[in-house]
Amino acid sequence: MHSDENWDDMRFVLAVAEAGTVTAAARALGVNHATVLRRVAAFEDRYNVQIFDKTAKGYAILDGRLRIIDAAREVETAIRSVAEVIEGAQAPLSGVVRVTSTDTFCHAVLPGIVATMQKSAEGLRIELLSSNAHLDLSRLHADITVRPAASLDADLTGEVAAQLAFDVYAHPDADGDHWLGLSGAISRSVAAQWLAGAVPASAITGAGDSFVTLQELAAQGLGQAVLPCVLGDDDPRLERRRGIMPEMPVDLWVASHSDLADVPRIRAVRGLLVTALASKADLLAGCG
Repeated sequence: MHSDENWDDMRFVLAVAEAGTVTAAARALGVNHATVLRRVAAFEDRYNVQIFDKTAKGYAILDGRLRIIDAAREVETAIRSVAEVIEGAQAPLSGVVRVTSTDTFCHAVLPGIVATMQKSAEGLRIELLSSNAHLDLSRLHADITVRPAASLDADLTGEVAAQLAFDVYAHPDADGDHWLGLSGAISRSVAAQWLAGAVPASAITGAGDSFVTLQELAAQGLGQAVLPCVLGDDDPRLERRRGIMPEMPVDLWVASHSDLADVPRIRAVRGLLVTALASKADLLAGCG
């Protein structure tokens, strides 16, 4: 096939194959009956091949010609993909995108990233939703989730941007006999699982349902706390007590519900978030 072939004729062939009649294809394409007949005939003449069995009931694909129709569908998909990429590149990034994440990220990581994104795209507005519980993206509570997790739910599409590390932190004057527990949504975290197996319940003298809250409790000298390193390392009131807790990094996902994943502005913001978080990989991994 020559590189300068008219792909538009193939579009008419595909429309007839999918509609079953010339009349229905003409209606779907917004042209008249004669135009469809002419373009199908032009395609068949060019390649000296008959595609359809033309009957009183309509146009049926001849045996052995289904592969041609399948190939036409692939061409149509490719052309649409190119058009979407071009449209996305030309259109300014604008509109509202709702991003949900944990209190740790909404407090210590994402505000700066959001500020940079909105300065570079004046029409873009990011709504940042802080929740340690997993919001149901299928109910449109949010467009994007930034969340540490071992894996994604089946209805989400995304990628790992970095890894989040945890360690033990405390006020320098705090002894090692008192610990702060994890309750609420964060009681299912990797940090909570380790704490439950390594520290006796009698040593837990306080608790919190938020790592940001635990950070403040630890800074007041109320006990040792397991915190994301991105919180603990940046707090001059706390010291990091290495060697107590083994390394237990968790993948940091940036994801959307599968139904929303290819919406241009959501896809673009998701890509920007992945890039920004990846640039902070050492900080998130506790290497800063």
